[in-house]
Amino acid sequence: MGSRQVTDGQGLSWEGKHVTVAGLGVSGIPAAKVLHGLGARVTVVNDGDDARAREQAAELEALGVTVRLGDGATLPEGTGLVVTAPGWKPDKPLFAAAAEAGVPVWGDVELAWRLRGPDAAPWLCVTGTNGKTTTTQMLASILKAAGLRTAAVGNIGVSLLDAVLGDEEYDVLAVELSSYQLHWAPSLRAHSAVVLNLAPDHLDWHGSMEAYAKDKGRVYEGNRVACVYNVADKATEDLVREADVEEGCRAVGFTLGTPGPSQLGVVDGILVDRAFVENRQKNAQELAEVSDVDPPAPHNIANALAAAGLARAFGVPPQAVRDGLRAFTPDAHRIAHVAEVDGVTYIDDSKATNTHAAEASLAAYESIVWIAGGLAKGATFDELVAKSAERLRGVVLVGADRALIREALARHAPEVPVVDLDRTDTGAMLAAVQEARRLARAGDTVLLAPACASMDMFVNYNQRGDAFAQAVRELA
Repeated sequence: MGSRQVTDGQGLSWEGKHVTVAGLGVSGIPAAKVLHGLGARVTVVNDGDDARAREQAAELEALGVTVRLGDGATLPEGTGLVVTAPGWKPDKPLFAAAAEAGVPVWGDVELAWRLRGPDAAPWLCVTGTNGKTTTTQMLASILKAAGLRTAAVGNIGVSLLDAVLGDEEYDVLAVELSSYQLHWAPSLRAHSAVVLNLAPDHLDWHGSMEAYAKDKGRVYEGNRVACVYNVADKATEDLVREADVEEGCRAVGFTLGTPGPSQLGVVDGILVDRAFVENRQKNAQELAEVSDVDPPAPHNIANALAAAGLARAFGVPPQAVRDGLRAFTPDAHRIAHVAEVDGVTYIDDSKATNTHAAEASLAAYESIVWIAGGLAKGATFDELVAKSAERLRGVVLVGADRALIREALARHAPEVPVVDLDRTDTGAMLAAVQEARRLARAGDTVLLAPACASMDMFVNYNQRGDAFAQAVRELA
């Protein structure tokens, strides 16, 4: 990426163009370096001015990039383009100033899309409220099983700029995209894409559920081959109907039930395809067995079907779907089996940081002692508790907003015993696991599916899951 060029992959001239990059960090620093390498005059603005920011600023300034710390609100004079970190909210003063000056705002995904070469690998894009990372990784595993050069990139941790501008050549990319990234990517046009599901999340950033759904729906704009949607979530199909796609692009559904024509689904424990087959009115193609999906929880089977749909849209043969799913190993803290102690199974789903994810996790087990709580991020819990009440043997509550869950339990599951742990020290998770063990009976599942963010007690959901697993190991 260090070689100096005056044009990008689409022939746009960058020499001397004044670009403002909003935000340091995992997207801002690579964007600044790439744009500087293309010959642009780059100024980075950043709200923070701490030791870490000053260290990052020094690295960029050594290259000749201007950095302005402690002021991310003012648009630098002469700016012709703003490239923003995806997390910067649309209502920030910098963007209002850009709009008033007629200056476009791109995200790092938009920049990567614009910098693609004429023979660049097509993108298969995955978004949704929950399941994005798992589905993207499943998709990459299936594509690799088909012998294709690919990588799981985007919101998954591998920079799209690195994928687009690096030395490695790809046949196709499996791209995870957040609603933030899609908001700032107006010209993105995927080969095929999926919206896995839609549930209230990040509404403080988007302002409303309608705005959040609209940004998710951007992933379908200009699709060439298939818009894959969730039959069980009508809002995803509605987004397909509203999308402006290329002529011939098809709507393809996935379902946990028997699939209709132009759908993928499940029949007698077999994942089947009735979308990418000859005479889909009558025929179905076997792809894999439910037992090939790890773990075979309902929502994870849905993830596998979505990944298979995108792979089949790209022409992947059925055997590669099976082989790719068998080869896939899920990341930690996603319905991870920790141990079985005295006939009780302990499951770590610390990644279930919102109510939609927790609902899917709770639906996977019959008799549960539920460990929940943390930062609610404005969520309400009545619907989650009402749907899951009959599965609950007991509940152990932790974290700052546990009272919101306790009140929902009192309304919808008053007979379920609840332990409310009023502590946030490092031993709180061990205490929670010990209380859960006391409530559980042989055959039960103790499930950490917090339905909340972790930052009130832990650095992130990974640390929370690690604390749970360590506490379980101490029991065993």
